Amino acid sequence: MRLLVADHPLIAHKLTVLRDERTDSVTFRNLVDELVTLLAYEATRDVRVEPHEITTPVAPTVGSRLTAPRPLVVPILRAGLGMLSGMTRLLPTAEVGFLGLQRDEQTLDAITYAQRLPQDLTGRQCFVLDPMLATGNTLAASIDYLLDRRARDVVCICLVAAPEGLRTVEEAVGQRAEVTIVTASVDDGLDDRAYIVPGLGDAGDRLYGVV
Repeated sequence: MRLLVADHPLIAHKLTVLRDERTDSVTFRNLVDELVTLLAYEATRDVRVEPHEITTPVAPTVGSRLTAPRPLVVPILRAGLGMLSGMTRLLPTAEVGFLGLQRDEQTLDAITYAQRLPQDLTGRQCFVLDPMLATGNTLAASIDYLLDRRARDVVCICLVAAPEGLRTVEEAVGQRAEVTIVTASVDDGLDDRAYIVPGLGDAGDRLYGVV
């Protein structure tokens, strides 16, 4: 597993405002969208392209275009939906799959309640969106879904991550595939409720309110 912590002053600034408990939901949603777009530049650094001949108003030239099959973007419901538009802004031709997982607050295990994914992901680059990498159980389960469908190139974008979660994902993935975690920050760790410290709080609640 490869870890990439995006080090940029704009990312640090937006993350600071995002963490602030005084930040309202509208501002929080807008900041998540902006922050994901910045992280997506790093996450797509190795996206596959091929040469493509075009003619400009001046002369013929050879550029690049995304290869087939198209990348797959997978937001983890529900909080991952807040990251989707920021990601598809950079990859507008990508397909979108969905995984619904939630954490059992007693066992901390990931419980699956919905999934909409292609059955065969051979050769597909997959981008998983989940704001918080806390215990790592949800992200590890999500990656397993993709690997079971023969994906072997997975990039996960998380706004903040805990060291405990990173270790869980690394142990779960092993040598089965190329997995990269892109995040704006590796925080101090988890508290006794398995919340990231200092973290953001509950990203889903801050995006959409308590339902």
